[in-house]
Amino acid sequence: MRLADFGLRSIITHVIMGLGFIGAVVSGLFVEGEVGVISMVAFISFTAGMWICQSIHSLGNAATDEEYNGVLREVLNRV
Repeated sequence: MRLADFGLRSIITHVIMGLGFIGAVVSGLFVEGEVGVISMVAFISFTAGMWICQSIHSLGNAATDEEYNGVLREVLNRV
C-alpha cells in the first residue's frame, strides 16, 4: 500500500495527533515546574497544528473522486 493513498495518510496523521496529545498529558502530569508547562503547551500546539493539517487535507480530498468516510471507517476497512 502506498503512502499516497489518502486513507493511510489520514491514519498516520491521526496517530501523530494522538501521540502529540499523549505527550501533552504525560508532560503536564509528570514533568514538574515551568518545563512541564512549556512542554505541555508545545505538545498541545503541535497537536492543534496537525489537526489543522488534517482538516485542510480532508477538504482537499473532497475535490477528488475518492470516497472517504473518515478515519474510523478507514481503520475498520483495514482491520
